[in-house]
Amino acid sequence: MSETATNFGFTDAADDQDRQQMSYIAAISEALRLEMRRDENVLILGEDVGGEFGGAFKVTKGFEAEFGPERVLNTPLAELAFTGMANGMALMGLRPVVEVQFADFITTAFDSIVQFAATTHYRWGSAVPWVIRAPSDGGIRSGPFHSQNPEAWFVHTPGLKVVAPATPADAKGLLIAAIRDNNPVIYFESKPLYRSLKGYVPAGEYIVPIGKANLARQGDDISIITYGTQVREALKAAEQLAREDISAEVLDLRTLKPLDEEAILDTARKTGKVLIVHSANRMLGLGAEIAALIAERAFTWLDGPIYRLGGLDTPVPFSPPLEDAYRPNAAKIVQAAKELAAF
Repeated sequence: MSETATNFGFTDAADDQDRQQMSYIAAISEALRLEMRRDENVLILGEDVGGEFGGAFKVTKGFEAEFGPERVLNTPLAELAFTGMANGMALMGLRPVVEVQFADFITTAFDSIVQFAATTHYRWGSAVPWVIRAPSDGGIRSGPFHSQNPEAWFVHTPGLKVVAPATPADAKGLLIAAIRDNNPVIYFESKPLYRSLKGYVPAGEYIVPIGKANLARQGDDISIITYGTQVREALKAAEQLAREDISAEVLDLRTLKPLDEEAILDTARKTGKVLIVHSANRMLGLGAEIAALIAERAFTWLDGPIYRLGGLDTPVPFSPPLEDAYRPNAAKIVQAAKELAAF
């Protein structure tokens, strides 16, 4: 993973007093710190989140010194147990933020999430206001146990909300919104963006509404619909396509559940050609649902087939050449977009 910071999607002046430039990971840390200072019911739990270690990626480094060990709880390596504990905390009025270290490990806690937290409000009217921070995505040569994108499982589950920020500003704004939401929220943060993406982030309290997509780039010839890490790749691709006289619009979903269906339909109707991109493997990924939505409600506006670009139907490879072959990237997006534009 390159440590060279890029700044896609931000045009604000660097001397703007209401904004500060920070990395994607720093924006996550700031959101947590602000919410813990604002609301004493917000607490953090997970493996190695306390002490000087501060979590696998140092997001909570120094938090225990400021907030104390009762609000920054180190847990055993037992995701099912501490997610179940978060359920109980949330039912009693607390707002736990759970770090599962890697999104891949969320499978161990599946029962606590989909059987209990997701159904509790429907079954007996009680809120379960927790957030699970799930560091996801690959491209950093971490192999099949540290590179997955399991968002489709949770988008399929009624009762959950699912978000996937693609910029530092959205990383902050969506995390604050998730912590304040009375529903259980899975917050997929993109590991490849942690220290490689910087942008201007509003200072102080800043909230991005859950359920609203962002039009990251306007265009007329083709729509690229994506989220998470692939927003950066799509914006790179759009710049190259523009040099070849193809005007690509890029829609950043930001929230995966609930989907901003109107934003999806608006861009599909505008350009008539749609390419859906996600890092998760293509088969039964979120792109399938988006394609079905467009086919059902915007078919007469289409000028070509709906294209989908996702990971291959294999575990995520450890080998760098094989992982590059597995994952979508800007070059693959350009190739698919040019093929669709010429249809």
